[in-house]
Amino acid sequence: MADTPFLNTQGISKIYKGATAAGLKPTDLEIAKGKITAIIGASGSGKTTLLHMIFGLITPDTGAAYFKGERVWGPTEKLIPGHDAMKMVTQQTDDMNIFAKVYENISVLLPNTDIDAKHRKTGEVIEQLNMKRIADKRVADLSGGERQRVAIARALVTQPQVLLLDEPFNQVDTSFREGLQQDIRKVVRETGLTVLMVSHDPAEVLSMADDLIVLRDGEILERGHPKDLYNDPQHLYTARLLTNCNILTKEEAILCGITAAKDNVVIYPDWVSVTECYTDKQWQVKQILFKGFYEELLVQNGNLSIRIMNAHLDRFKEGDAVQLKVRKYLEY
Repeated sequence: MADTPFLNTQGISKIYKGATAAGLKPTDLEIAKGKITAIIGASGSGKTTLLHMIFGLITPDTGAAYFKGERVWGPTEKLIPGHDAMKMVTQQTDDMNIFAKVYENISVLLPNTDIDAKHRKTGEVIEQLNMKRIADKRVADLSGGERQRVAIARALVTQPQVLLLDEPFNQVDTSFREGLQQDIRKVVRETGLTVLMVSHDPAEVLSMADDLIVLRDGEILERGHPKDLYNDPQHLYTARLLTNCNILTKEEAILCGITAAKDNVVIYPDWVSVTECYTDKQWQVKQILFKGFYEELLVQNGNLSIRIMNAHLDRFKEGDAVQLKVRKYLEY
């Protein structure tokens, strides 16, 4: 049927009992085809549990996951867990033959019934993920980031309809990470692959995802485009997850010239700037952290400290008396 969801869950849950209950409460969720959907949340929020139930690695307490209208069976119902149309990549790369070459580690997953097709598909995924220069290297000789790229290539070579990523970039250096993320986005655009990823890194989900789901204590708190959730989060929890923001009480906000109606005021470091007025300098620059193309200033007024993103390098020095200008803030 035309209105059958591509990938969805209905009332799916899994609770781990203990001193503090954890897991996922009954959840209805629909994942868009051909898009990158990211799930973010604090540790213990249920994001990995949700991902594993969608793949069929965990049997839910209630509800079920569905792929094209058909139920995804868990390990208590299926001998080899995991849905055949999906592949999962985690931080672990232990399933590779470290003494074999990269090309061999990828091609071994394809059948030998059509050797020409096997070579062609292996070459295509190596090309897609920019791996030509390491194709003839042994896995044992690769860096952590290169091994992760091989793990993703092994998942893609069998042409799954859904790629599940469980925090796969944690062990990858920043320089490798950004290139790998761009390559995955390119694969999604070119092939229509659907990606569902779990992450705790805001920079990762903001740059990669088309759709962002925020989990808190086993429940979906809010959902939307990453840009919308970043600029206008409906909950303080989301603002904390997506940026290293300044959180003030409404009494502290008065020191920034803000009269708030609600108890908490959030100011992103890039929403406030330092002014060079010659009067009413209530703040002092306590610390300057060089970040490359910008500085992070820590300014203080009494017991209140605020972080500021400053693009004008070397304009201020520690000990300078300054004033602040807040362009935007949020209230919770």
